[in-house]
Amino acid sequence: MVKLRLKRCGRKQRVIYRIVAIDVRSRREGRDLRKVGFYDPIKNKTYLNVPAILYFLEKGAQPTETVYDIFKKAEFFKELQINQKKLK
Repeated sequence: MVKLRLKRCGRKQRVIYRIVAIDVRSRREGRDLRKVGFYDPIKNKTYLNVPAILYFLEKGAQPTETVYDIFKKAEFFKELQINQKKLK
């Protein structure tokens, strides 16, 4: 099973997280399938690769609670609903 979760990067006290698609059995710094964004809690910046995230969500990937909260804060799901309404 694939999950969208955070992978810790950066140096001590200056952490940055990558949002990655990774196999559930891998450890936190294990080999990821694809990088789909990053989150900087210090500068409060988020970058999301929306097509890549949608691809993995359509294939059944599950975001962790923290990643889900980041998506919610970035209004990712509102954009998703708007795009679905346009397609219909």
